[in-house]
Amino acid sequence: MPKELRPVSPPGSAVLDPAHEGEIRGALGRIPKWDSDRPRPWSRRLLTLAAIMGPGLIVMVGDNDAGGVATYAQAGQDYGASLLWVLVLLIPTLIVAQEMVVRLGAVTGVGHARLIRERFGRFWAAFSVGDLFVLNFLTLVTEFIGVDLGLRYFGVPPLASVPIVAAGLLVMVATGSFHRWERFMFVFITTSLLMFPLAALSHPTAPAIITGITHPGVRGGFDATSVLFVIAVVGTTIAPWQLFFQQSNVIDKRITTRWLKYELADTSIGAVITTAGAAAIMVATAFAFSGTHLAGSFGSGLTVARGLQHTVGPASAAIFAVVLVNASVIGASAVTLSTSYAIADVFGMKHSLHRSVGDAKGFYLSFAAMIAVAAALVLIPSAPLGLITTGVQVLAGVLLPSAIVFLLLLCNDAEVLGPWVNSFRQNVAASVIVGVLVLLSLILTVTTVIPNMPLVPFTLVTAVLGGLALGALGLESRRRAGASERQRMVGADRQVWRMPPLNTLRPPVWSLGQKVAMYGLRGYLVLAVLVLGVKIGQLASGHSG
Repeated sequence: MPKELRPVSPPGSAVLDPAHEGEIRGALGRIPKWDSDRPRPWSRRLLTLAAIMGPGLIVMVGDNDAGGVATYAQAGQDYGASLLWVLVLLIPTLIVAQEMVVRLGAVTGVGHARLIRERFGRFWAAFSVGDLFVLNFLTLVTEFIGVDLGLRYFGVPPLASVPIVAAGLLVMVATGSFHRWERFMFVFITTSLLMFPLAALSHPTAPAIITGITHPGVRGGFDATSVLFVIAVVGTTIAPWQLFFQQSNVIDKRITTRWLKYELADTSIGAVITTAGAAAIMVATAFAFSGTHLAGSFGSGLTVARGLQHTVGPASAAIFAVVLVNASVIGASAVTLSTSYAIADVFGMKHSLHRSVGDAKGFYLSFAAMIAVAAALVLIPSAPLGLITTGVQVLAGVLLPSAIVFLLLLCNDAEVLGPWVNSFRQNVAASVIVGVLVLLSLILTVTTVIPNMPLVPFTLVTAVLGGLALGALGLESRRRAGASERQRMVGADRQVWRMPPLNTLRPPVWSLGQKVAMYGLRGYLVLAVLVLGVKIGQLASGHSG
């Protein structure tokens, strides 16, 4: 039999930590190891979905973290309801990206960072995990900023609020029980639903909301500042840590291909809830501050709460402060765990919430160290916390294209996913997403270097060139889809196929075009990060002009 058509039902398993195998025990139910996704009545399906629910919902709601709440509040206060259309467009983007992550986790049983290292080498793993570590740490700092600002509204000083929340995060994670940690997270997810009464208290009007959804644009027109802010909204809604966290969390919950459709439902439900929550915050501040002297003068989460007290009432202000603190806790837990999962993946350490602290010292130590250092940084007097918050959201938008590219490459790797590789349509959708994200990142970089650059002509020319590149990617995707179909024809059972041990896989072979594109993307992203650093430095020194 030709080598490329060999049977694809390999013996053995690629799962690196034995704790990732066994029965599923979630916050809302359990599924025995011997159970299977056989035909079942709707009542049983709902119970199964309840047991599976968690990774998708947590990663999505966790994305409405402290930085997200601040960004959406600023969008409403400074731009009214004119940016609601951005959130609508991000729903399919979220689902497409996270569907690929879920599939990778369920099929391979190996974390995202480990797959990048084993399939692309230590050089690319160092860049990817290095990006992730820096971005996640800065994001964690913003979570403690959110804790400080939210509880300061109630008169709690940071020297009390930040250490208490940090200790609480450690207690939540170090229980040695996955389902207990998930139950903690579900409590915070339920609390996050306060976003919707927050929006109702501002008395929004349907026509303005519909206009904001159906008429793409920015109040005041597109310029360098508004484009930067749109990229920040994208960066806070779709962040690189989500890819690493959900894949590892799916594995840690022991979800396999038998339960894939339930986890995809979990992810889709989470995408809708998180986007609706983001819209609720945007609507709340848009209508609360419309026509007042506070419109267009966003300061911080604390000033938003105080402003809501003045324009709407103390109940609205208190709800916003609670939402901010709650979002900070969810985000801090998920973001830090994504880093701990990735570090343990790369260095081959035990990494499961099913394990006790003594049984997975490195995993829990990395979590505790990040929490402690980030919390301490927030307590430093005169630290530029506002700039850190803004910079993190934009940095996430800049680095996201690189993370999505690796995700796309892995989902087209037949050695990794076998009969589960991307279809042609999935590749086209993902390629379009990558193209749009790179375009936004490029606009950010160019407008920072050349503030007076005409945005419309530049965007049109760049979009045409990007379209040509996407066309080339489409041809490559068609070829890959054909290879995938040949694999299906040799009789692979998609419901039981899992990736064999990593050391048995044939190494990937990159074409010259792929090598040039990857090194070009990496070089550009390094330049974009440097430019962003210069911009943040100018803002910090008060010479942004």
